[in-house]
Amino acid sequence: MTTPIPDGHRSGFACFVGRPNAGKSTLTNAIVGEKIAITSSKPQTTRRTIRGIVNRPDAQLVLVDTPGLHRPRTLLGERLNDLVHDTWSEVDVIGVCLPASQRVGPGDEFLVRQIAELPRRPQLIALATKTDLVSRERLAQHLVRIGSLEEELGIRWEAVIPVSALTGEQVGVVVDEIVRLLPEGPPLYPDGEITDEPTEARIAELIREAALEGVTDELPHSIAVVIDEMNPREGRPAEKPLMDIYASIIVERDSQKGIIIGHRGERLKQVGTDSRLQIKELLGMPVHLMIHVKVLSDWQRDPKHLNRLGF
Repeated sequence: MTTPIPDGHRSGFACFVGRPNAGKSTLTNAIVGEKIAITSSKPQTTRRTIRGIVNRPDAQLVLVDTPGLHRPRTLLGERLNDLVHDTWSEVDVIGVCLPASQRVGPGDEFLVRQIAELPRRPQLIALATKTDLVSRERLAQHLVRIGSLEEELGIRWEAVIPVSALTGEQVGVVVDEIVRLLPEGPPLYPDGEITDEPTEARIAELIREAALEGVTDELPHSIAVVIDEMNPREGRPAEKPLMDIYASIIVERDSQKGIIIGHRGERLKQVGTDSRLQIKELLGMPVHLMIHVKVLSDWQRDPKHLNRLGF
């Protein structure tokens, strides 16, 4: 017997946009209540559209975490930008993340102009993220500056909300405001689902997040992760399951392989340790994780390699 949908139930899609490190993925995870998007200080950390699902009695909100819009230097970069524009055209609400710890700059204005030029423009809200990092006076100045973008760029904010994903302050207000702007309709996903991202893809992302820690320059862009094999260990008692996972970290050059492995394999070992803890939490069981590093020359620029890696 299906549960009847209450009158006025709302459902729809929203996404957060902003410069690198504007707090998009952190806010998505805070709203969903579970880690569905990896976070890193490195630009272009997000490479896929990841959907996080928020179920409430009165609404179902589907948050789409997208790659950041950037000036592409590779075929991968071009494909990621196409993915962003496609997503913007399909969502009902866009939340523009403008960190309170940084001044609104040309990059932010460029982003909002791009949204303003969409043939079908979603409803817009402005989010002054990272409020935990600034004083009240600085936040007040920031909010005034955000308000001035309406006239400058020919847009309309449906709301301007200061928020901190780190402390949780105003996160509920952001959700309420987005839900208010969604169209009426039944749920789009089964109740209880929090993401449509396959488990293997989530595990690959957790390994990539660990591999991104501490690397600099161009290496973050050159890292991809694939799960080669994943099976429960045979012959284990039901109360003591173990998941065997074999994964490959893909880089573009032999020199990068050396950086990932580190002196006497210490760096790769740390990547395994860090990611294993999170994978164990995700699966709810212990994990035996084996990671190899492979070189796929210039994979970001090769259509065949990109297709094989799912881009």
